[in-house]
Amino acid sequence: MSRRPLRSEVLKEETWRLEDLFESDDQWAAALKALDAGIPAVAQYMGRLKDGPRQMVECFEAAENLMRKAAPVGLYAHLRLAEDGTNPANQAMAGRVAAMYAKIGAALSFLQPEVLSLPDGTVERYLEEEPRLQPFKRRLELVLADKPYVLTFETEAALAMLGEVMNAPQMLYERAKSSDMKFEAVSDGEGRTVPVSFATYEVMLEKSPDTVLRRNAYASFANGLSQYQNVLGGTFGTEIKKNVAMARIRGFDSATEMFLHRQEVPGEVYENLLDIIQGECAQHMQRYVKLRKSVLGLDKILYCDIEAPLDPEFDPEVTYEEGAKLIIEAVQVMGDEYTEIVREALEDRWIDRVDNVGKSTGAFCAPAYDTHPYILTTWGGHLRSVFTLAHELGHAVHSALTARNQRLVNTRVSRVFVEAPSTFNEMLLARSILSKTDDERMRRYVLMQLLATYYHDFVRHMLEAELLRQIYALAEEGQPITASVLSDQQGKILERYWEGMIEVDEGARLTWMRQPHYYMGLYPYTYSAGLTCSTAVAQALGGAEGDEVALGWIEVLKAGGTKKPMDLMRMAGVDFEDAGTIRGVVDHVGRIVDEVESLF
Repeated sequence: MSRRPLRSEVLKEETWRLEDLFESDDQWAAALKALDAGIPAVAQYMGRLKDGPRQMVECFEAAENLMRKAAPVGLYAHLRLAEDGTNPANQAMAGRVAAMYAKIGAALSFLQPEVLSLPDGTVERYLEEEPRLQPFKRRLELVLADKPYVLTFETEAALAMLGEVMNAPQMLYERAKSSDMKFEAVSDGEGRTVPVSFATYEVMLEKSPDTVLRRNAYASFANGLSQYQNVLGGTFGTEIKKNVAMARIRGFDSATEMFLHRQEVPGEVYENLLDIIQGECAQHMQRYVKLRKSVLGLDKILYCDIEAPLDPEFDPEVTYEEGAKLIIEAVQVMGDEYTEIVREALEDRWIDRVDNVGKSTGAFCAPAYDTHPYILTTWGGHLRSVFTLAHELGHAVHSALTARNQRLVNTRVSRVFVEAPSTFNEMLLARSILSKTDDERMRRYVLMQLLATYYHDFVRHMLEAELLRQIYALAEEGQPITASVLSDQQGKILERYWEGMIEVDEGARLTWMRQPHYYMGLYPYTYSAGLTCSTAVAQALGGAEGDEVALGWIEVLKAGGTKKPMDLMRMAGVDFEDAGTIRGVVDHVGRIVDEVESLF
């Protein structure tokens, strides 16, 4: 097909089944309208939390019930927009949900200030006197931790009403990617025309074994990005300035401190991850890139060549059905419950895997409390697509186990832990495939899939984290954040990391335009935290006490948001506050590079 299909043209079986949320858009619209009626059930408790524990628990239960009804409404609109962001009806749905969420947020904004206005010791007394408050203990602990930073009720209500406006930078960025950006078609090594989209470039073209196609697509992609750099530089800058301002308004020393407070992560852990992984993993990744240049006979290494396959002629095609079988075989070591969640997701249309005009780029798993998680990906037909799907299924298992074992209020997990279950699933897949093959070429291929994951989380996402660290530092000093500033900083970071090994051209300097993570607080570095944890657990799984490790990991997943992220890590047997833990995983990456080098 010379063009990407429209959403109306794709095969139904390759899409997700949104009917599990709402049977029709009309039913969704009725549910959205009904949310208005649920607001007074919570608002009636304004000013009454001081009256006793019964009033508090009834208020919290009413708020949880309202959010339980709102969650599928918001998710449905989010998934509709993700499957086709060019559809005006989907855009309108997202806008209506954003407005309703802002209204609900404003109605619930009295909760935190009112809890914090209670005399010291009152919340603790309420918890002792009212057993029904116990499920909300963790939520109350988080509220009390925010005490130094919460504003007056009137101010919090005003900020909540501005929620849609505050989220505008991310919305505009996503809208530009899904609806406005267009890229010129390119020629491959045999002169055939190949269409370029955001999704196909990042999923397939950037990793194409055809150097002509890969570099032509890179040039087209960079040119397409460059046409939007000034407006998206302004969008990025607005997001940064907004967060710097909010941190100051709330009394934090910096936006970084504000985000780490929300994530419940010690500053030392954050700095260790950035410094140790960047500083000590670079030598291994530089060796890997140097190997790529020599094996592929490249004249130079462009940014688009970093992930080029080292063995271009060995890229076995994998159908979706074959990939599903590989994943199911891989996760059986985790037991029946874990395996059945994966099987159901693969067979019962939890997954949207087709490519079409307007589809969101990348991959994600969206949790759904009363139904099942939903996964978005673009199936590329090769083993890397299997790893990507296994990754998202790790999120799905986590979400499903948490929903089955926790109240809605306790399902939200810190971003510092959230990438551990997903990358753990990748480790299971690699382990399973390697255990079943004596083919050195296949072993080499699988090890390179693992290195692709380590590259993404320990290099690409970590350098995104470094860009955020530097950009926030500049913004705190009053430096305007523009496209030229972002590109300049991005270029310097890449040059320092790769030490002249790759050519840092305009396309490389524009990589700040490729990820939505910059609009999600300090999200990028958390990939490295999750991968560090999952690597350590996967290594323990291969030891003498593997069965206990598997059972323990499932208990961690079931815990959901009931514990702080560092405590969840410790529950899994990983001490994140020990820098040696991080260094041990970096050394593991080095050993994988050693083996790949030896296999060539």
